[in-house]
Formats: sequence, structure tokens, C-alpha cells
Amino acid sequence: MTERHDPTVTLGWMNEGTEHLLGAVAALDPGTLMSPSRLPGWTRAHLIGHVARNAEALVRLVSWARTGIENPMYESTDQRSAEIASTATLRPGTLLGLVVDTASQLDAALAQLDKHGWEAPVKTALGRTVPAAEIPWMRIREVWIHAIDLGADLSFADFPPGAIDLLLDDTVAALSSREGCPSITLAPGDRTRTWALGPASDDAPVVDDSAALLAQWLTGRLPDADRPESLPDLPRWI
Repeated sequence: MTERHDPTVTLGWMNEGTEHLLGAVAALDPGTLMSPSRLPGWTRAHLIGHVARNAEALVRLVSWARTGIENPMYESTDQRSAEIASTATLRPGTLLGLVVDTASQLDAALAQLDKHGWEAPVKTALGRTVPAAEIPWMRIREVWIHAIDLGADLSFADFPPGAIDLLLDDTVAALSSREGCPSITLAPGDRTRTWALGPASDDAPVVDDSAALLAQWLTGRLPDADRPESLPDLPRWI
């Protein structure tokens, strides 16, 4: 079992990330909810609404795994987008309460899974079939990264090292399939392994920046002013 599918590891990472996210939400002045988040095109209200609805969607996957009755995350991409937009218009108290309540609902749902439930196949919003044991990892990406997008006093260097490695796995795989992705060997100086980004190439340059900085760059969260010259522009991750 890899860390990605080991709830004894990932649930701890998920809970820690949720604490950071909810702490950032609690620290917000409700009057700033319609201000831009660090995620282009989304206000803080949109971002909070997305995280809340994501928890509900993952609860549906947990139900699928536990009962065997298909229960997809979303009916469609349009339905997901419309739900986020609608949620962003809720009264501040309702919106802020929703993100707390849905996180608790996800915790409670995951606690009901037994060994067979964790192994049960479910489908992600992108149509990938994965074991339910991947659900905490799916939530980890949401809470840790969006806590930063919301403006939390947090950086990629604060992520659990194992979570950064899995994030590098995910982003490298996704970006390597995109048109225009450069060929680069990622050899973080604080890791003993490497990642091959982009099309296979014997002449791929090697970059040895920290794993956290590379994850920030791959996810599109590294400001241009902080980006080393060795790190080129990339296609969008998601």
C-alpha cells in the first residue's frame, strides 16, 4: 500500500490541512468575502463555497464505497460550477458555517469505512477509477492548497513532506500530457528521487530547487518575481 492509499497516513495530513483552512476562514473579516482570493477569477466566497461543496462531493464517494450504490461527486461540470456560484452568494454566517459543517460530515463519513470500504472502487470527478482509500488524498490537495489561496499564513514548505511528494507525482503526470509542457528532470536537492516532466528527452535540463518550491511552481502558485530563471512557464495544471 502506498501512502496515497494508506488512511493511517493520509487522514492525519487531511486533518492538519483542514485545521489550517478552517483557521484561515475563521480569521477572515466577513466583509472581505467578496474580495479576490489568490486564485484568479474567484473571490474568497467562491473559494470557501468550492471547498465546502467538495467535502459534500467526497461524502457521496464515501457513501458509494460503503454501500456499493453509485453516487458520483457531481452530476456534471456545469452543475458543479453553478453550485459553487450559488454557494458564494450565501450570507457570510451561513457560508462560513457550511465549510465547517461539511468538513465534519466528511470526517464522520470516512470514520464509517471498514477495510472493504477503503478498498471499494469509486470514480473521481475526472472519471478515474480509484479505491476509496484515495479520498483523503483528494481532500488533502483541496484543503492545503486552498488554505494558501485563501490567504492563510502558510506556505508549501509547511506541507507534510510525503504530501509534497504525492503532489509532485500528480502535477508532473498531469502537466506532462499537456501541449507545450517542457522537458525537465526535477531533482529536488532535499529528495533522493527524481521526476521526469514533459516528453522524454535525453537532453532535458535538471533543476534542483526544493521539492516545496517545485510543487508551488507546478501548481501555478509561484509568483513570477520569486521564480528562478531555470523554471519556465508551464501549461495550466487544473
